[in-house]
Amino acid sequence: MQPAVSIQNLSKTYASGFNALKRIELDIRRGEIFALLGPNGAGKTTLINIICGIVTPSEGAIAVGGHDIILDYRAARALIGLVPQELHTDAFETVWGTVTFSRGLFGRARNPDHIANVLKQLSLWDKKDSKVMTLSGGMKRRLLIAKALAHEPQVLFLDEPTAGVDVRLRQDMWELVRSLRASGVTIILTTHYIQEAELMADRIGVINHGELILVEDKAELMRKLGTKQLTIHLQKKLDAVPEALAPHRLTLTPDGGGLVYNYDTQRERTGITALLQDLSKTGIRFRDLETSQSSLEDIFVDLVSQR
Repeated sequence: MQPAVSIQNLSKTYASGFNALKRIELDIRRGEIFALLGPNGAGKTTLINIICGIVTPSEGAIAVGGHDIILDYRAARALIGLVPQELHTDAFETVWGTVTFSRGLFGRARNPDHIANVLKQLSLWDKKDSKVMTLSGGMKRRLLIAKALAHEPQVLFLDEPTAGVDVRLRQDMWELVRSLRASGVTIILTTHYIQEAELMADRIGVINHGELILVEDKAELMRKLGTKQLTIHLQKKLDAVPEALAPHRLTLTPDGGGLVYNYDTQRERTGITALLQDLSKTGIRFRDLETSQSSLEDIFVDLVSQR
């Protein structure tokens, strides 16, 4: 199946000499939620702006729905909806008017039913006749999404869509994202809330210093790079890890009531059996064992720090 977005050998160097993107190769599948993670200045927004035709690439090729973004700009851009980080809205226009206008910019025929449905999904229906300038920050964020959806795009870019919005609105927005994905829309998002990527995304891409350092299915990424942690809750507190247990590289919990052991689930032997045997030899008794797996945030921090 043809990818929703195909990026080949993409680079961007500004006049100052700053190399914002370096030889990016990426295919984004139709109907998936793809999360692009990276620290500030990594190149996330530059990449999105190039795909959306806002910034010109220095080299490389990009196709959206099979349409080259430069040679077939109008057809490619008509397939894209963009929700930017910054709140750019028409202050003196009504909510209904600005969303309707956004649809007309792409040459789409009037469709009041579609506009009404979008506004209702985003809890903006009761504000349809209000001036944009009277809306709260959270309402303006919803309005940006409504404008991006007005022309019924097949690919939706969400650049930090929940930055600065309350928990209720964030949950409503992700519910909308799920329904869009279910209808076949491809979602590409950047977010600082890594828990959201862990919850929502099908695949994860990590970008750092303009390089795409990893692209992986979320479940596979968690399986391959996630470590597990075994916490041994002791019957009696310790002041320090006994010397006899040093080979296991244990750490003591702050209260001294537990020992923490990190292990790789991909290894043939985890070392847990040997650890428990050595605990018994030293006379240390425990009352409980607890395991936990590293989160996507842990994996992300490790990947970026390694680079």
